[in-house]
Amino acid sequence: MQNKISLDQRLRMCADFVRQNARLADIGTDHAYLPLWLCLNGTCPSAIAADINPDPLSRGRAAIKSFNAEHLISARLSNGLENIAENEADDFVIAGMGGELIAAILDSCTYAKNSEKHFILQPMTKSEVLIKYLFDNGFEILKQDCCTAAGKCYTVLLVCYSGKKHEYTQTELYCAKLQPSTNSVHRLFIEKHIAKLEKQAKGDARYAEIAKKLREML
Repeated sequence: MQNKISLDQRLRMCADFVRQNARLADIGTDHAYLPLWLCLNGTCPSAIAADINPDPLSRGRAAIKSFNAEHLISARLSNGLENIAENEADDFVIAGMGGELIAAILDSCTYAKNSEKHFILQPMTKSEVLIKYLFDNGFEILKQDCCTAAGKCYTVLLVCYSGKKHEYTQTELYCAKLQPSTNSVHRLFIEKHIAKLEKQAKGDARYAEIAKKLREML
């Protein structure tokens, strides 16, 4: 049955970061394809498909119903993690939104600091802002990878709370755990950062130095 759902590389990478037998909460679920895929292939015993807007949530409900998966997945209107209780999920996917918004969602959730919870984060923009938040607030990046989907390059981070604040350089905010010297997709993601930094450098020379240091890593 799982073959009837096709995930693009971005969502498939998020799915690959979810632990076996973890109860899932998918924040910003839209069509609910990710929780459907994970529940129907046996990775997750249950899932919450959450979205802040009624329209995408209705699409998710329709998809869940079409796969007769109502006993596995509940669709829920929620602003971030507000309407999801701590004991309802183990792994949380927060994907398809800006890095600043993902950071705000984590910051407003008290149980984000439960070290047993895993957060799979996929920022569409400003990944460096999200990484700075993680480093400043005691979250550990357990794993990071990149993929391409629909001609764009994305990064996915697996994080949990450790309580230890991370000392970092400015370049680390852009590369974190990526290995651009040995991985071509990681390199592509860093090259996109460099191009943006070089544009920003026209208004602020500090960005030129960060871009230079990142280029030295390639």
